[in-house]
Amino acid sequence: MTVLAIDWNGGLIQAGQFVLSFSILVVLHELGHFLPARWFKCRVEKFYLFFNPGFSLFKKKIGDTEWGIGWIPFGGYVKIAGMVDESMDKEQMKLPPKEDEFRAKPAWQRLIVMLGGVTVNVILAIIIFIGIMWVWGEENLPAKNLKYGIVADSLGKSIGLQDGDVITKVNDKDVKNTIKIAGEFILNDAKNITILRNGVEQQIAVPSDFVKALNKTKGENFVHVRTPFFVAGFDKLSTAEHAGVKIGDQVIGVDSIATPYHNDYVAAVKGKARKTINLTLLRNNDTLKVPVELNNDAKIGVAIQGDFRKLGFVIETKKYSFFEAIPAGYNQCWTSLGRYISGIKQLFNGKANPNDSLGSVISIGSVYSKVWDWQSFWTLTALFSIILAFMNVLPIPALDGGHALFCVYEMVTGKKPSDKFMEYAQTAGMILLLGLMVYALGLDFMRFFK
Repeated sequence: MTVLAIDWNGGLIQAGQFVLSFSILVVLHELGHFLPARWFKCRVEKFYLFFNPGFSLFKKKIGDTEWGIGWIPFGGYVKIAGMVDESMDKEQMKLPPKEDEFRAKPAWQRLIVMLGGVTVNVILAIIIFIGIMWVWGEENLPAKNLKYGIVADSLGKSIGLQDGDVITKVNDKDVKNTIKIAGEFILNDAKNITILRNGVEQQIAVPSDFVKALNKTKGENFVHVRTPFFVAGFDKLSTAEHAGVKIGDQVIGVDSIATPYHNDYVAAVKGKARKTINLTLLRNNDTLKVPVELNNDAKIGVAIQGDFRKLGFVIETKKYSFFEAIPAGYNQCWTSLGRYISGIKQLFNGKANPNDSLGSVISIGSVYSKVWDWQSFWTLTALFSIILAFMNVLPIPALDGGHALFCVYEMVTGKKPSDKFMEYAQTAGMILLLGLMVYALGLDFMRFFK
């Protein structure tokens, strides 16, 4: 029988960050619709965080608006009287329009209301990126500071990379941050790279189908930063701790095999599950031999030191004053959007397979850290804010962009689409979006059980 190993604690932290992040995005997005609707004297019947079919976790009527929290955490909504939206309130639409209804307002006011959410998401992303630059700045591990080179995984080896290589350029562009090298390959559609091997500069041609393979694994199985193996902690069932291994020890050998780097250790214990190995440790300049039993997964239950600074790497940090952070954060917002759009284009030019790239809330939630990291949290929140703005502005019925398109059409032609047409368009858009959501959710379940 196979038992799925799930890190419940890490999963709960990821879920908590996901819910908090998207609650912020949804509330502010809907507020972007609510405020201009009220400015133009539209009646707003409901303002909800999350969807509430059947019942609500919380609701309170204030004035004309019911404020509430639903039980399906996939978004939220505002219900503006006289608007064809996801509520599909056809009975209301059969009646003559009232003065305080959305459909009674001029097209330019309706356009502002529809684009309010997108506008708030863009502003929010810029503000968060400015804050990130001001508080944390930018951190990079450039190629020149890569002390031990890279570890070439299966995909890396397939194009000729070797352990210890240093990738200095992608498409003749200097590598600014080795930690994000896979992303540089994907977004720049790498065709050639420059490496240093034993101090000698070489060029490697990248096969035309490599980026697609890299997209398939989301950058895994490519390359990693090569590091020595220092013990940073133990799990509850650690055989290493029981055998006398201590935090701060450096593993430099397994039986008679020298393992100066962590990848050497992994290779040395491969296929030795449930066997006892002799670890050679370096502790306070003393060399020790410690017998340790490997578990069923050929592991010894230790956490590996992953803090590059503690491992002696020089991380380049660029700090910004508040006023310097404003243009830096602004530029980072649009750079992030450009990278996202480049990824979307790869779905259409054959560089990425939709089945490998699409994902539901499960995939989105999994990108959050398993430990609470505010810098990572706010970075992802800003990124998803600008992505949410981009997705919502697409001219698809049921999205803000679809409604905005109809308003623009009316402003240009002077002809307003009929309520019946708007109902059909809204229904078609909702079917399309729900179909994509179900498809993406199915892909995530397949990946999980696979």
